[in-house]
Amino acid sequence: MNTVVQVKDKKFALYISEDKIQARVKEVAAQIDEDLRKKNPLFVVVLNGSYVFAADLLRNINFPCEITFVRMSSYEGDHSTGEVKQVLGLNENIEGRTVVIVEDIIESGCTMKEMLRLLGTKKPKEVYITSLFVKPGCLKVDLKIDYRCFDIENDFIVGYGLDYNQEGRNLPHIYQVIESN
Repeated sequence: MNTVVQVKDKKFALYISEDKIQARVKEVAAQIDEDLRKKNPLFVVVLNGSYVFAADLLRNINFPCEITFVRMSSYEGDHSTGEVKQVLGLNENIEGRTVVIVEDIIESGCTMKEMLRLLGTKKPKEVYITSLFVKPGCLKVDLKIDYRCFDIENDFIVGYGLDYNQEGRNLPHIYQVIESN
């Protein structure tokens, strides 16, 4: 396992190991399994960063479920632009359904707030939020995050689906930035 990796012009140090991530994802999946087993939820995965988390999470869900993907973005490089852009939308009918949003990281909460607004126009029965990472110190909006794996500081991280300018998603561990060139 590499303790330091280079992604583009930045160096990153090991922050959370793959084993620790997998253990926590299993715990969260077990809680979702217990809470939502009888609700036939539709899992709405926010691309691109959530694909690894969603795959591992859903492999640990022990009831029949559906999955779909949406793409929303507010990032350029290593910082949020503050402007949410929906790139690829939801095509499924969610009226009267239980929906579980699967997100990689919630920072300001603005992207999630816009996601909730957009989903609300389609009249779901209820919406739950699941996130791999939450940065509580960065939240600018009030959100009820039903399931979360890790609360972290305001550090820039890559790996396990998260990227720096589209690179680093394939790293199995989470690394935090230590040096910029």
